[in-house]
Amino acid sequence: MVFVLTMTSIVAIILAGMSTVLKPTHEKNEAIYNKKATLGAISDQIEGYKSISDDQVLEIFNNQVEQIVVDNEGNILSKEEVVARGVKGGMAEFIDLKKEKKKADGDRMYPVYVYSNSAGEKFYIVYTRGKGLWDEIWGNIAFEADLNTIAGVSFDHIAETPGLGAEIKDNPAFYNQFKGKKIYGEDGDFRSVYVRKGGAKDDVYEVDGISGATITADGVSTMLEDDLEDYGAYFKTINKG
Repeated sequence: MVFVLTMTSIVAIILAGMSTVLKPTHEKNEAIYNKKATLGAISDQIEGYKSISDDQVLEIFNNQVEQIVVDNEGNILSKEEVVARGVKGGMAEFIDLKKEKKKADGDRMYPVYVYSNSAGEKFYIVYTRGKGLWDEIWGNIAFEADLNTIAGVSFDHIAETPGLGAEIKDNPAFYNQFKGKKIYGEDGDFRSVYVRKGGAKDDVYEVDGISGATITADGVSTMLEDDLEDYGAYFKTINKG
């Protein structure tokens, strides 16, 4: 018993020490992974996107991406205001939409990334989060300057089924369908984009679903409908400008 307790204590101390020592490295790697995923929504604008290094990801973010945090009414919040609302770091990359969704509508904050390419064109990337079949799913949605036309998307998940729901991330044939789709009608009303089982019936507002993954596809539809509309107030401030 003494031996077991001694060994258990030693192992616990070693694991705790390793966790503390490796935490900064883990956090750095996670931040780079998330930034690359964000850039994935406009991968067509980045030459050799799939093979860019971590340093290149950081360079693009530092030189070509503006991070913005907005509230439910479309107001841009300063770094100090974001920190005062409880988000350490005060930047878009530190906003956890899962936590924000638990707040009252008026208290929520939303991350926005504005990417400028070499020609000076701007793309607005927003973040969405929802529920798939087994666990959470999320996506980065990039818009052209009209803030209506989708320029590209990147999706990810925690535990969707490989070959089925996981296709939202792994299959270019699925996520490339979103390019060129719109979220507002000609009358200006919010429409979103619908993932339709059996095939899209509308070339502007629908994409084909994934065979055998109806619940995940429905989760993507719901996620986009719920979260993209939340950015509407901010989009209107840009269009007025």
